[in-house]
Amino acid sequence: MSAECEVRRRIDERGKITFAEFMDIALYWPDGGYYTGQEPVGAQGDFYTSPAVHPSFGALLGVQLFQIWKYLGQPSPFSVLELGAGNGLLCRDIISYASGLSEEFMASLRYICLERRTVCQIEFGTPVTSRVMAEGLPFKNLVGCVVSNEYLDAFPVHQLVMAGDVLKEVYVGLEGQNLVKITGELSDPGLVNRLNGLGLELAPWQTAEINLNLGNLAKDIAATLNHGFVLTIDYGRTAPDLYDAEQRHSGTLVTYHQHVQTDSPLELIGRQDITAQVDFTSVAQAGETAGLNTLGLVTQRQFLTNLNISSLQKRLKEHAMTPRQIQANRAGLTDLVRPGGLGDFKILIQSKNVGRPVLWGLKASPQAADLVDNLPVPLLTDNHISLPDGLFTGSNTGFEASWPFTDQEPPEATGATPTS
Repeated sequence: MSAECEVRRRIDERGKITFAEFMDIALYWPDGGYYTGQEPVGAQGDFYTSPAVHPSFGALLGVQLFQIWKYLGQPSPFSVLELGAGNGLLCRDIISYASGLSEEFMASLRYICLERRTVCQIEFGTPVTSRVMAEGLPFKNLVGCVVSNEYLDAFPVHQLVMAGDVLKEVYVGLEGQNLVKITGELSDPGLVNRLNGLGLELAPWQTAEINLNLGNLAKDIAATLNHGFVLTIDYGRTAPDLYDAEQRHSGTLVTYHQHVQTDSPLELIGRQDITAQVDFTSVAQAGETAGLNTLGLVTQRQFLTNLNISSLQKRLKEHAMTPRQIQANRAGLTDLVRPGGLGDFKILIQSKNVGRPVLWGLKASPQAADLVDNLPVPLLTDNHISLPDGLFTGSNTGFEASWPFTDQEPPEATGATPTS
């Protein structure tokens, strides 16, 4: 039974289903759900991710993991658990760069790709990688780091609307043979509790999305780690910004099909991505409740700048490449830090049972700068996307206009704790 048939069957049975239930079926139904079908990332998919844009993303994340490993006392094994690993490209890039950081680090590294779908294409057989297919987190007492990149944005969300002065939930029902949105009473008291906990009230006719799975996920992550760190990378905002009635009156839920934003979630069921921005205030609060400490929240631009991405850009010319290859690599590097794009993604860093260290990604350090200065520059491979002619996806601006560090040193960026 297809995802759409399952949606219709449940509506026929119950009259309506929450938008969160609809989204879960559309994305994860075993027979035709969006993430159980073909690979969604890349030129043939519906969207790009940072690992696909340039291997420097994985390389610099590997540098951050190297510092974490040293801070933890160089444990062996040092476990890196990636949630929602997809096609495994981030895993490949991190491991490829880790081999040049330290032989001891590489020997200690155990990289686990956790995925709930079956299209993972990682080349396994190396001693440092393993792949696990599971719905939850079937691990305990790991020492290391839990990493996720664009994972939370794909969690099903409830939609709320302030209908005049009454808070309602959005459901999916049928009008004849057409799927339609309808409103009804709240399906879960946790919805209003979330808003109350954030000290927020929606404006009249404002729409907002709420992910009620954050608490359980935080508990699972905290139970998985004996001691270590959590790096959550995604597009989103702190709660006051995310739920700002003037800026985001209609919420942040969007759909993507073949790199086009369609904003029609009830169409192309199972054939398009459905996503909403992440509420990083609630992610941090859920972590604190579960026993995780919040170390900082920075943009991806700040994080990669602190890890000396400018050194990689400056040294591209040292490689024997064609002008087009140099241009493509510069475009990829620049896209990772571009304001208004990937550069505005957020990186939340949390810890458990390790105190409150200052990580290189939160505050630039001479050690990180020297390390990256003396490491090779990662270059695009056939596994990555070559942005055509040095232009950004969906942009008419060449990479030179957005690269901030051509004639100056990158500014220092410091960590900021998310607040409600």
